[in-house]
Amino acid sequence: MKILFYLFISNLLFADNSLIDLYQKKGIKAIEKSFDEKLTQEQYWTDKLQKIDTKFGYLEDIYYILACNKSEKSLKLYSKDQNSSFKLNVEFYAFVGEKEGDKEKEGDLKTPIGVYKILQRLDNVDPFYGPLAYVTSYPNTYDKVQGKKGSGIWVHGLPLHQERDDYTKGCIAINNSNIEDIKEKIDFTKTLVYINKDNYPELKKETFSIILSQLFQWRQAWKYNNIQTYLSFYDKTFKRHDGMVLENFKRYKERVFAKSESKQIVFSDINIIPYPNNKQENIYFISFHEDYYSRSYQFTGDKELYVQLSDNMLTILAEK
Repeated sequence: MKILFYLFISNLLFADNSLIDLYQKKGIKAIEKSFDEKLTQEQYWTDKLQKIDTKFGYLEDIYYILACNKSEKSLKLYSKDQNSSFKLNVEFYAFVGEKEGDKEKEGDLKTPIGVYKILQRLDNVDPFYGPLAYVTSYPNTYDKVQGKKGSGIWVHGLPLHQERDDYTKGCIAINNSNIEDIKEKIDFTKTLVYINKDNYPELKKETFSIILSQLFQWRQAWKYNNIQTYLSFYDKTFKRHDGMVLENFKRYKERVFAKSESKQIVFSDINIIPYPNNKQENIYFISFHEDYYSRSYQFTGDKELYVQLSDNMLTILAEK
């Protein structure tokens, strides 16, 4: 990572004399800090997003969206085209849970409302589920912190050798030729399943400029040990994936920040998508790959945030 960073710096140095001056006076760390500051500015993201399709989200690492409208019982596949724009690829009739509303517990016969990753594709399933099934990540972190229960929410086909009801116990079911069609069209590791009672909302670029700038403000406070600013991003209702509530989380982070360690924190493969929710508005799911390095701790892996944007201020509701 360091080699790539310095190569990136070198290219910019030849293009911008002000960076050379900054390096001459304060060294390479000052340039790094100036870039970190740039990423926190809304205008930077506004300029960057001008040529990026954000109608369905800011999606660096997602190429397919399976959007289920429970009210009209449809499943729509959106795919990213050669211009990195999301287009409706195909639409299917879908069977959903017998009961209306959001899933709350095992056996309530409801299809959940939310955004889910596909964890795996099952090519050898009981014939009741058709030729194959996709396993979703329900319950996700946000579901868990809200106390939602249940499991085994799949996108699957129809029985091979028997009739079925006009509803499911909570899964999404489509005709077998359709599930086979999806198999040919998607990479499930690059796919999100969006489930709502209505259609997928179309969002403005300004929303993502605000979220991205504040995501990097949070990262900057974390990287440069500004504990007060860092904690100000956490909502009073915050819960971590393991159930840790805000007060315990604060005490834990205060101990970590007290070390005043130098850190490297790199975010890549960032995805931001609206999160449908019956109880709160303006919720967003954020995922990214994180490379974290300090003297006492190293981490490389995927992170998830569930955030709310209220009065143009971002607060973190849940984190994994």
